[in-house]
Amino acid sequence: MADKKNFILRLDSDVYKLLEKWAADEFRSVNGQLEWIIHQQLRAAGRMEKKGGKVEGERGRGKGEGGKERGEAGL
Repeated sequence: MADKKNFILRLDSDVYKLLEKWAADEFRSVNGQLEWIIHQQLRAAGRMEKKGGKVEGERGRGKGEGGKERGEAGL
């Protein structure tokens, strides 16, 4: 089994209650639910291997590149 890294995460109490309910509905612990959510999003973003070993690779940043959407002048 891979080494696991411990860290502190602070959540709004309402968000935690929603997460706790979701985890219970899926028969997971809150920690297990968070790990599942993070893995799903890493795969969706192409930053983690999908099941079967296929790697999608990192996606481009799209319109956000160059900072134009943030009000910065493009070059």
